[in-house]
Amino acid sequence: MSLEEFLEEWNSDSPYVEVKTSGSTGEPKRMLVEKQRMRASARITCDFLGLKAGDTALLCMSLDYIAGKMMVVRAIERNLRLIVVEPSGHPLAEQICREWDLRSFRPLLASPNIGEELAAMVPMQVYNSLQVPEERERLKQIKHLIIGGGAIDEAMAEELKAFPNQVWSTYGMTETLSHIALRRLSGPDASEWYTPFPSVSVSLNEEGCLVIDAPEVCRERLVTNDIAELATNNHSFRILGRRDNVICSGGIKIQAEEVERMLKAHLRVPYLISKRPDKKFGEVVVLLTEGDVEEAKTVCEAVLPKYQRPKAYVHVDNIPLTETKKPARRQAEELATTDFTD
Repeated sequence: MSLEEFLEEWNSDSPYVEVKTSGSTGEPKRMLVEKQRMRASARITCDFLGLKAGDTALLCMSLDYIAGKMMVVRAIERNLRLIVVEPSGHPLAEQICREWDLRSFRPLLASPNIGEELAAMVPMQVYNSLQVPEERERLKQIKHLIIGGGAIDEAMAEELKAFPNQVWSTYGMTETLSHIALRRLSGPDASEWYTPFPSVSVSLNEEGCLVIDAPEVCRERLVTNDIAELATNNHSFRILGRRDNVICSGGIKIQAEEVERMLKAHLRVPYLISKRPDKKFGEVVVLLTEGDVEEAKTVCEAVLPKYQRPKAYVHVDNIPLTETKKPARRQAEELATTDFTD
């Protein structure tokens, strides 16, 4: 979707905007969301970050998804200067930037790369920017950098901790109209715990999944598939993994994301933890790798406790990913069971 198309949809008589989910746990789904709730979400974020009229915001994400749409809505709601670049893996590279007049639907004169007050990126864009000295310096000039749409690994978090600007990891989803909680990645306040916005409350259900009450942006209480832990204040939380990614093997519950984190420092090629059915254990851990299977097995035997070690290793040409570069877990399960008979 182009910016012109979204602005036309936003300024139409319909009280709704159509969005689609990321598809990380299946096929992307289309849904209608209320414009008034998108405005409320925009106000909450702008208020929390202290953004004011005239501040600049960088749009470098696809408008096919809620994250990109909400950057535009924040600019409209708070009268920010919206600087637009073509979505790419290197949004801070030297390229044509245009400031948009959000009322006339027209781009203004080309703008140079400047230090924006607000930018939202996915981890892949941040990772790429960190590898290029000029882009890395521009990254530091963004007053508020919010990162969402995927997991931030420990190496990136450690690198961003020394940044002088305010870098945030976001927690949210399409149903919550972007994020409802942030955790600081830079400076002395860096933390692995997400703090919900003041209008949001969280709890856990019987399965340990996060439950979100965010009446300003979501009409109903939202029960997520994210296994979480609440802080002692019962307000902040951290994510342990998704319920969908729990592997029940021989009566032991294994969180796929936890195993992936343990292997992160030891496997240098793309990999993913998945599962397949098993007569004896119910389910067993399977590791998909783009690298050498025997090398992966050696690493797992050295790093992982016995109950978490994969029972099978599968070489794949490419780890399956969604359009937004998240692991495509269901496709991974299909690859894990290819040519396999229980």
